[in-house]
Formats: sequence, C-alpha cells, structure tokens
Amino acid sequence: MRTAQARLASGDVTTVRLNSTDNAVSFDTDALVVGVHTGPDGPRPAPGAESVDEALGGGLAATLLTMGVKGKQGEIAKLPTFGALSAPLLAVVGLGDAPEGDYDTESLRRAAGTASRALAGTARVALALPAADAQRAGAVAQGALLGAYSFTTYRTTGEQTAPVAELTVLSDADGAQAAVERAATVAASVSLVRDLVNTPPSDLWPARFAEIAEQTGSAAGLSVEVLDDKALKEEGYGGIVAVGQGSANPPRLVRLAYSHPEAAKTVAFVGKGITFDSGGLSLKPTSSMDWMKSDMSGAGAVFGALVAIAKLGLKVNAIGYLCLAENMPSGTAQRPSDVFTSFAGKTVEVLDTDAEGRLVLIDGIARAGQDDPDLIVDVATLTGAQIVALGWRTAGVMANDDELREEVVRTAGEQGEAAWGMPLPEELRKGLDSPVADIANLHPERFGGMLTAGIFLREFVPDGVRWAHIDMAGPAFNKGEPHGYTPKGGTGAITRTLVGLAERYAS
Repeated sequence: MRTAQARLASGDVTTVRLNSTDNAVSFDTDALVVGVHTGPDGPRPAPGAESVDEALGGGLAATLLTMGVKGKQGEIAKLPTFGALSAPLLAVVGLGDAPEGDYDTESLRRAAGTASRALAGTARVALALPAADAQRAGAVAQGALLGAYSFTTYRTTGEQTAPVAELTVLSDADGAQAAVERAATVAASVSLVRDLVNTPPSDLWPARFAEIAEQTGSAAGLSVEVLDDKALKEEGYGGIVAVGQGSANPPRLVRLAYSHPEAAKTVAFVGKGITFDSGGLSLKPTSSMDWMKSDMSGAGAVFGALVAIAKLGLKVNAIGYLCLAENMPSGTAQRPSDVFTSFAGKTVEVLDTDAEGRLVLIDGIARAGQDDPDLIVDVATLTGAQIVALGWRTAGVMANDDELREEVVRTAGEQGEAAWGMPLPEELRKGLDSPVADIANLHPERFGGMLTAGIFLREFVPDGVRWAHIDMAGPAFNKGEPHGYTPKGGTGAITRTLVGLAERYAS
C-alpha cells in the first residue's frame, strides 16, 4: 500500500493512501467517513455505508433523522460507534439525491473535503465514499486533501487544531492507486498556491516570489529564468516596468519551463502577479484593498500548475510566465495619461493605474508568443466586473477561438472548477481608442468591464496563436466561510484547470 503526501502551510503533512478492503466496518482508523443520500423518508446509506448501517443494527438512517440530518450536500454529522465498528467515530456526510448513473466527481470532492475539515485534529481518517472507479477514488482523495488544508503560519496564540494526519481512501477500483497519487500531486500544488495567496505582502514582494519560484521550481525539475527590473527595462517590458515603478520593491518576470522528450505540443500559461494592489495613484478605497494580497493569484496558479506538470511527468512542453509587480502610489509611480511602449511594440495610454493587471499581462503574452506555443492561456484576478457578472465562485473565460474557449470551460468543469464562456463583442473595441497612443488601458464606460479587459489583452496576442483568458477575480479568494474543500482565504483556483489543459495536450 503506497502513500502520497501533500505539504500544508504550517509544515504539517497529510498523507493519503489507498486500501482495497471492502470491509469498512473492521478497518482500523480513528474516524470512518460514509455518505448518505436524501430520501422521501429520510437519509439513505450510499454505497460504502451499507455494511456500516448493518453493523449499527440498521438504525443509521433513523438516528440521523432524529438529529435533523437529511442527507443534503454539505451536511455533516459525527456519531460515536460504541464498539460496533473498529473506528470509534463515524462521520456521515450528505451527498444529496442519489444519481441515476455515475457519481459526479465534484460532489465527491466536496463531500470528502467537508469531512476532512470537520475532522481536523483527528489523526487517522478513512473514507468509504462511493469510489467505484479510479476517477472517483481520485476525486475523494483530492477533496479530502484540499479540505485538510490550513494556514497557521502567523498564529502565535489560541488553540491550534492540526489537520488530519493520515487519510485512507477505501476502494478496490482498477487504477485507483495512480489516481490517488495524481490527486496528491495536484493537491500539493493547490496548497502551495493557497500558501502564497495567504502570505501577507510584507513577506511576498516580487523578488521574494521570484526566489520561491526559482527554488521550488528547480527542485521540481523546471528550468527557471528571472528577469530583474534592470533587465526588464533593457529588454522592453514596458508594461511590467510601468506598473512596478512606484514601489520600493521592483518588478520581476519569471519564466518557468518544462519539456518532455516525447512531447508533440507546447502550452504557455501567463499569470498576473501583483503581489499587492493599492490601485496606484488611482487609489482603491480601503474596503477594496484589504484583500489585495490575492492579486497575485494568477501567477500563483501558473506556478503551481507548472510544478504539478513537472512532477506528473506529462508528455507535453509547458512554459509559464509569472508577471510580478507591486502596484503602489509614490513620486515615481506611473500617472493617469502616461504612455509606455509594451514588449509587443504597441504604445499604451494609461487612463487608470488601477487597471494594472492587464498591463503586466500584455508583456507576458507577447513574450510567450516567441515560444511558438500551440496555445496561450492567461490567468488573472483582473476585474471587479467578473464578480458582478458571475459571482464569487465562477470564472469568466474569453478567447480568440470559440472552440478553445469551450475547451477551457469544459476542462475547468472536469476538474471541479466553475467557469463560464463569455464573448468579446467587437463593438466594444472602439472604446479603447486613444488619441495619443495605439490603445488605452480602459474603456470610458463602466459596463462590460470584464469583456473590454479581454478585448484589450487580445490586441497583444501574436497573430495565428490560439489564446484564452481566464478572469478569476472572485474564485481566487474566499472572503466568506469555508465550504466543501474550499477554505477561507486563498483557494488556489484554476491551478487544476491548467493541469487539466496540459493533460489534454499531452494526450
């Protein structure tokens, strides 16, 4: 029985393993997790829970009904077993209505994450959720690992509850071991991204992010190149330089590369990495600024995905660009009405210094085009308009190729990340005209802000290159309460989608 590990922020390590036993009743663990469905007369045991119900004298449903548990998704109940099971504690998680066919993988991820969050402080947890095939065993493992995440680096007072130390997925499905190991690799990368997003900007400025990327990326087998502020100026990265020039912490561009000798395709990912966004001279209000440590989430997702791709050994060439800057107001900051020359050679008039993410991305996109990729995908916490249009949990996807847009949306869905395809209406392009430069960085109208940002980026995509843009301003940071496998704070959003895209092109 092999094991895999996901390192968490506090230094704790959660181990996940697979056990092919079909006897959950006698499995040696501290807590056993089973699922229940909603039914007309109360909760009904899901596959994996029948033997447990039998060991409890058939009274599981009645006990849960007495407790007010109906089996809805997100419900969790913990029961003592009084010696009826080897595990002293039983955790029952709701799965909603029973499916007519295969279990939805995302519902299993969320159920497993709900359980591992609820069982924090428990040393060993076994999950007997429906995992009849390798894909669903992997979903259970990934959800449980992501739910076990915690960020306690900066806590010095109060009682600290350690995450679950050991997770065991009970499944005898063919290929389940490989699926569980993949889940652990991807979950570790998502946890890495969450750590970076949660780190305060006083400890994560552009040069520090670049240093972490160089150290961790090299250890994962990536080749890493870092351009400092001097090199950025010399090589013409006008957008990154302009955004970063107001900060005492100068900008960086990090290029991460993974290659496989059998690869036939190349994918390039570009991430917005604003380590803190004050808005610059177009200063944000305080209520919009206090969570702007998360404005580097796009670069975080690209970094995490490249690390996972390398560790998985995918048969694809993958390149990632982290466009890192800190957007601050000062006597050296860029001003509204300034004009700069981008890496692509086009000039840009800056009408609003708080529309800075697109300015660093255009340099990364243009540079990625020199790698002759089969596609470029940029990822960014780009606009508040994305949250207005799609809410906090659904990313917007735009592209210069309709088929690619749908492919990205479909891949995100398969990985359990909500995304919705959005248009790039041609009539909005005129609003980006500038009287003094090739293009302005902002449309004068507030409406359609997510779409005009996408149109702006499209102007810098090299001719003939398939390109998609993912705006995840809302999904990248959870300001509300934890849910499923999603913690409060940094979520690591879109990391899994990028890995999924790399797997598609590897196949």
